[in-house]
Amino acid sequence: MKYPKIGVAAVITRSSKVLLIRRKGPHGAGTWATPGGHLEFAEDPQQCAIRETREEVGLQLSSVDFLGITNDIFAGCGKHYITIWMEAAGFSGEPAITAASEVAEIGWFVWDALPSPLFMPLENLINQKSYPADAILKVMPAGG
Repeated sequence: MKYPKIGVAAVITRSSKVLLIRRKGPHGAGTWATPGGHLEFAEDPQQCAIRETREEVGLQLSSVDFLGITNDIFAGCGKHYITIWMEAAGFSGEPAITAASEVAEIGWFVWDALPSPLFMPLENLINQKSYPADAILKVMPAGG
């Protein structure tokens, strides 16, 4: 039997912009996503968001809180993820590519002008296909 995997994604904002990475590797290559990755055994989602962000972009997150969950089925490649979305209220450092095998590019983007294509879990969050349905509205500035 196949089972869903668990991913954790970190929404990091600064001055009404969100930090995104362009993914490398076999899963979602070329798409834009927030930092994140697989939840490891005995790790909690907050720890995972902190670890993955540090590994991928070199930031140290603080005040990490639950934002929402998306159910992400990649029918074309037979993968299914439950993505736990975490919001970082603060961070220290400046983002840089610290996992060159996973990250092709990095940037800050305004919510109403995000790059494309987006990684499907981020699309699901933005399109409010999440639990709770309005999770993204907690971090997006009014008006997009």
